[in-house]
This record gives sequence, C-alpha cells and structure tokens, in this order.
Amino acid sequence: MQTTSHLLMIKPVNFSFNAETAVNNAFQVAGESGDAQRSALGEFENFVRLLRDNGVDVTVIEDTPQPYTPDSIFPNNWISFHEEGTVCLYPMFAVNRRLERKPGVLKTVGEKFLIDATLDFSGYENETLFLEGTGSMVLDREKKIAYACLSPRTDKQVLLDFCKKMDYTAEVFTAVDAANRPIYHTNVMMCVADKYVVVCLDSVPDEKERTHLQATIRNSDKTVIPITLDQMNHFAGNMLQVNNQKGEKLLVMSSQAFQSLTREQIKQLESFNRILYAPLTTIETNGGGSARCMLAEIHLEPLAG
Repeated sequence: MQTTSHLLMIKPVNFSFNAETAVNNAFQVAGESGDAQRSALGEFENFVRLLRDNGVDVTVIEDTPQPYTPDSIFPNNWISFHEEGTVCLYPMFAVNRRLERKPGVLKTVGEKFLIDATLDFSGYENETLFLEGTGSMVLDREKKIAYACLSPRTDKQVLLDFCKKMDYTAEVFTAVDAANRPIYHTNVMMCVADKYVVVCLDSVPDEKERTHLQATIRNSDKTVIPITLDQMNHFAGNMLQVNNQKGEKLLVMSSQAFQSLTREQIKQLESFNRILYAPLTTIETNGGGSARCMLAEIHLEPLAG
C-alpha cells in the first residue's frame, strides 16, 4: 500500500539550528527564539496528539541527550521501513546527523513490528556520497517509482543502488528554488499520495525533465496537483498521506503549508482525503523541514500481542 497507519516519530531533547545542514538547506534559518528546544517540543507533542486523536498509530521514541543530534526530530532521512519486512539505513551529508542512527530506535521498532532484513547504505559516507532516505526520495510504493531531485544530499549512484536492491525505478531530475539553488530534498517539492501527486513543477527548470516527470506521474494513474514556488517555500510540498486505523485517508501538513494553499487546491485535496494540519513554526524555521520530515512511515507487519 502507498499509505500506512503506523508512524515513527522521535521526541527531541536537543533540537536547535544545525549549522552543518544549513550549508545546503535554503529552507533553514536560525530562529529568534532563545529556547528552540522548548518550543519545538511543544509543537512536537501537539502534532503527535493530533495524529493519535485521528486514529493514527504513532510510535514515539525519545531521543538521547548524547550523542548530540539536533535534527533527530527528522527520522525519515536516515531510516525507512518497507512492506517486505526490510529496513533501510541511509548515508547522511552532515556528520552530526549520522549519529542519529541509534540502535535503540531499531530495537524499539523491532519489539513492535516484524523486521526480516536490514539494508545498510551508510557505507557510502566513506565515498562522500549521500542519499537521505525519504527526504531524498519520494516513493510511489505501489508503482515502485523513486522520485529524486539531485543535490549534494541526493547522489544518483546511491539512488540507483537503492532502486536495484528494492526493485524500484528511478525518476531523476534537477530542481531549484527561485534563487536557482538546488533543492536539498525532493520531499519539499513533491508529495506522492495514492491517487494524486502534489508537485512544484516550476522548480524543475529543464523542459524535458519537467515533461518527463509529468508523464511519469500521469502514467502512474495519479492526478497532478501543481503548487507554486512560493507555496513550496511555505512547505506545501512537504506533506504525507497516511491512513488511520479505520482505513480513512488523511493528508498531513503544517499550518503554514495549509494556509499557503488556495481554496481550489484545498477543495481538490479534500476530494481525495481529509486534511490534518498543525503549527510547526519553530521546527520549520530552525530545522528547515516540516510535517513530512518528522514522520517515518512504518510499513512493517505488526507483531501479534
């Protein structure tokens, strides 16, 4: 299935502006708040409550103070979980983000879900090659397509290795922001749901690549819902469709993303699923990521009991 009702979220203990990631994340700005951790924790807990109140199963694991991992709130970059019972671990650009691969996280998930195999791509860090999970790739899990815009965080060689081992087809392109800077993660410019794709086509400057991207989406039997560069800058591309335990589809995003949408876009999205949104201002400002980045989908089979 494209969606799941099981999510992993990491409760922050040291959230702050990360200078190591800011070098190529234009969405990231050092916030004015003197206590980013306190504000981010409040936003995190409110977000978890919203999801649980709407019937989504959220496994929350509290981060550890040591080693220092200021971006641990974004677990989808270093780990992904797949229906085949496979866990994938990914090579990370920032040295301090590599420390997020803490054994306790896998242990806790393994106590609740069936893990058959682990594919560890993190060795590519030794070659200075990176692929930051479902940040670098936006996966169409049903059609087995991995959408990826190339950047310092998303290397084609690692992407193709993932696709070979996981039986995906790569849809590779270049995407830039209004200042012509490479977009650091694909999941800020597009979201693949079960019957539609939200995508900032304006961020793909090459006409052939843009046309090919649209054709791939349409050939996957999904509706294209375009967003503007300005909406992308408000994290309107950083959404995730999930389902709750009753099977109802939900589209999850931040309040900022929701408020950037037009009435027509909201109406179109609500024709497919209900929308959930929560304020994530501190996390978005200091972390340069939004709702989708905070959610690692667990497509593993739950253990009995």
